[in-house]
Amino acid sequence: MIFNAIGLMSGTSLDGLDIAYCTFQKKDNWTFSIKKASTVEYSEELKQELRLSAKLSALDFVKLHKKLGNFIGNEVNKFSEGLNVDFIASHGHTSIHLPEISVNFQLGDGATIAAITKTPVICDFRSLDIALKGQGAPLVPIGDKLLFSDFDSFLNIGGFANVSFMKQKILAYDISPANFALNYYSRKLGFEFDKDGRIGESNTSNDKLVEKLDSLFYYSQKSPKSLSDHWFYDVFLKEIEKFELSFETIITSLYEHISTQIAKELDKNSAKKCLVTGGGALNGFLISKIKEKSSAEIIIPDKLLIEYKEALVFAFLGVLRWIKEPNCLASVTGAEIDNIGGAVYFV
Repeated sequence: MIFNAIGLMSGTSLDGLDIAYCTFQKKDNWTFSIKKASTVEYSEELKQELRLSAKLSALDFVKLHKKLGNFIGNEVNKFSEGLNVDFIASHGHTSIHLPEISVNFQLGDGATIAAITKTPVICDFRSLDIALKGQGAPLVPIGDKLLFSDFDSFLNIGGFANVSFMKQKILAYDISPANFALNYYSRKLGFEFDKDGRIGESNTSNDKLVEKLDSLFYYSQKSPKSLSDHWFYDVFLKEIEKFELSFETIITSLYEHISTQIAKELDKNSAKKCLVTGGGALNGFLISKIKEKSSAEIIIPDKLLIEYKEALVFAFLGVLRWIKEPNCLASVTGAEIDNIGGAVYFV
């Protein structure tokens, strides 16, 4: 059977809404193709609303949930004109992620998306796993396992860097802040992001700051574990602000910290062939720092897969939900059992 699905991804780095139209087929193994893909940028107003969403009143929070659903639904309609779509699988935008108290919320109302597109929508992939005492993250490893069998490890460098290791028991977790931190300080210099690492490469890091960040408690914790913007603001950023440094020095120090943490995790888990995707894979300076520090073979795929792998995998998570097969792994999230996550809205 062939499935034609649209996968939607909105990451913490707020680069925009990734939309990927994909086909999947299972014979002996799963195969896939990304037929069409596009990224829709958010307006500055919507970016700011999403950044501050967790601080909104209950009423304004729900209104934003509906507003983002409207935005997504209308953009998918423009994108999908003339396409044969079985269903839409939406990651939503993570606003609240506090698995230690069993709380998570993905903005972008699935019912609204379904009503606008007149297409079944699968969304809210994390809630069941969290109810089963898991982290609700990461969700991508099942896609890594079933779609990319040529690799033993997978690194995604988005707002946060996360990794999957294809061992006898799959291991996956968030490593560190990445583009979320780099973009935060790039904006203070008037840039949306540090293109190709030019700011970082042109300045000098501060050893004491790097040492302090490397010593944060999160990095000594065992998996399952995951990060969120709450942790960034409440822990990571507060440590940086104790140092009176230029934004340029902070950015270069962040490159040292991010690349050190990534290389450490790759080597600790004996990674041999690592597929790297996400926006950070396009940052030549960051990739060069990781290559310097790790013995793993770092593979950068074509730009389509770099930019749309997460949207592809969420389309695939939708396929697994559709056919009622597990799409969330207990070995990764720490949940009581493997589970089939996702709420489905039929129209």
